[in-house]
Amino acid sequence: MAVVTPDLPEIFEEAFERAGLQMRTGYDLKTARRSLNLLTLEWQNRGLNLWTIDSGTQALTAGTATYSMPADTIDLIEHQIRTGTGTNQVDTNLERVSVSTYAQQSSKNTEGRPSQIFIDRQATAVNVTLWPVPDVSTYTLSYFRLRGISGVSSGVGTTADVPPRFVPCLAAGLAYYISMKKPEVAARVSPLKQEYEFQFELAAGEDTDSSSMKFVPYDTFYLGG
Repeated sequence: MAVVTPDLPEIFEEAFERAGLQMRTGYDLKTARRSLNLLTLEWQNRGLNLWTIDSGTQALTAGTATYSMPADTIDLIEHQIRTGTGTNQVDTNLERVSVSTYAQQSSKNTEGRPSQIFIDRQATAVNVTLWPVPDVSTYTLSYFRLRGISGVSSGVGTTADVPPRFVPCLAAGLAYYISMKKPEVAARVSPLKQEYEFQFELAAGEDTDSSSMKFVPYDTFYLGG
């Protein structure tokens, strides 16, 4: 059975009611939509949300060092150079370097199989630069990226880009954001913030990688003199 979640107008009404208000006008819808877009941007700044991880590939061209990632990319979290196909496919990890490390590279135009990647995160784009510059066009950049959470342009529709476990957090956060803009409910700001943080911790706690981890003790000893 599918999980049933409220649509956006219902979440807007819930948020207004939690703030002790009623959504009555078109401006109320507009301000709720604006707050919701800011809320989803805040979530992106809070850290890694597993539901926003996508995989992708970028064909590389000989002699071309820099490539643009998809428009909604926030950052790359894994990156490899792929050679071959099928059973002969081999992925080799790329070392991520800082802007200062790349800037100090004296031979930026050296060609060969890339071993390093510099990720330039601009305000509206994410570009990657490989070093050495690909010497053939048979390489593929394989990556996992952190993408942005889709915004809400109209305020009408569903929360399809938000997992059900985050919907209570969405409603709580929106109520908190709305209360900050309404002087008549200033007394509710603090408790609504506390509820929002509580709901976020609950949801974020479920949004972690559950893969097993093994720790192996390392024995040390002193040699007698």
